[in-house]
Amino acid sequence: MVDREFDMAKVITIANNKGGVGKTMQAYQLSTHLANQGHKVLVVDLDSQANLSTTLGVDVRRTLIPEWLIGDVGYEDVICPSEGKHEFYKNLDVIPSSRHLANLAKLLILSEAEVRKNAGRKERLLRLRLDEIQENYDYVVIDTPPMLGDELIMALVASDRVLIPTQAQDYSIDGLEELMDTFEIIKDSENPKLEFNIIPSMLNSRRKLEQVRLEELSQSFNVTPGIRNLVDMQESISLRKPIFLMNRKSKGKKDYKKLWDSLGFMESNNEQQ
Repeated sequence: MVDREFDMAKVITIANNKGGVGKTMQAYQLSTHLANQGHKVLVVDLDSQANLSTTLGVDVRRTLIPEWLIGDVGYEDVICPSEGKHEFYKNLDVIPSSRHLANLAKLLILSEAEVRKNAGRKERLLRLRLDEIQENYDYVVIDTPPMLGDELIMALVASDRVLIPTQAQDYSIDGLEELMDTFEIIKDSENPKLEFNIIPSMLNSRRKLEQVRLEELSQSFNVTPGIRNLVDMQESISLRKPIFLMNRKSKGKKDYKKLWDSLGFMESNNEQQ
């Protein structure tokens, strides 16, 4: 594990209230990239579909995330090691999800008095729990469901930075408005340090309309280099093979190098080979 500049982990959430924009893909590529650099990484999967958990080699029938958040179980009961043949998996732990996570809203209502006593507001629960374990990690990467529910709100309150994968199409860009309004409310009321970047995702570089929409986004938001819609990306998930393990000619590998460089997550020597 690399030396830390700070005692607390940097918390990064991947979020969009619209599905099908490459959110879990970004969470997978970021967490494995950081782990391959030698950082100790914790992945928190807050999407009940559990696709990220499965891709990282962890598949549970019943997640204990709701019970962990309200304090009924400790972190040692929810953290699992990732599984894979490559060395970097040793640096990557997972708090896995399952369909049981859909019961979170009901459990929060039933435990309202206890939540107020321990956290003040339910939105602060994830931050409270991560504070207990952040010193064990360099980064926490959170994947969220495609909706503005309790999971996403808690992740925003707990995070240092939010990465928002977005397709450069009208209906996807229009959907950003609600998310950005929520972002501003959280920043003003709960988390003034919160920052965000928009990641153009699943791009078709031949479509002029997408280029126009990207230019419009860049005028209002912090927009990173984009990720093209390539076969490399689907192969990466289906084969459980991070993009940095692709060969030198991989266009997806080049896209992600530009993205990580722009965000300050530079390539390690291992990834350059």
